[in-house]
Amino acid sequence: MAVTWTISTLERNSSDDGVIVAHWRASDSKVEGEDTYSGSSYGTCGFTPDAEADGYTAYEDITEDMAISWVKDSMGEEGVTAIEDSIAAQIAESMAPAISVGTPW
Repeated sequence: MAVTWTISTLERNSSDDGVIVAHWRASDSKVEGEDTYSGSSYGTCGFTPDAEADGYTAYEDITEDMAISWVKDSMGEEGVTAIEDSIAAQIAESMAPAISVGTPW
């Protein structure tokens, strides 16, 4: 299993095209037999763009990999690990739920 990170959308300042918010999703799944178990997380990261700073990337030149890198950098290694651990826990819980529902008849 490997968590896949994607960017759903970017919010930007119309005046200078600086990205101010990235909407991200992280997800993973595990297939066992005919069953697929999934986990995911969704969130946003805010940024303060500076068009004069070294390394500034114009909106039209931003790739999804760049935006994912910005998101992960803003979270730090511990934040990324916490998200990915949470997703793994969701999958484990769905494979062996602690609570079962139904009726005995």
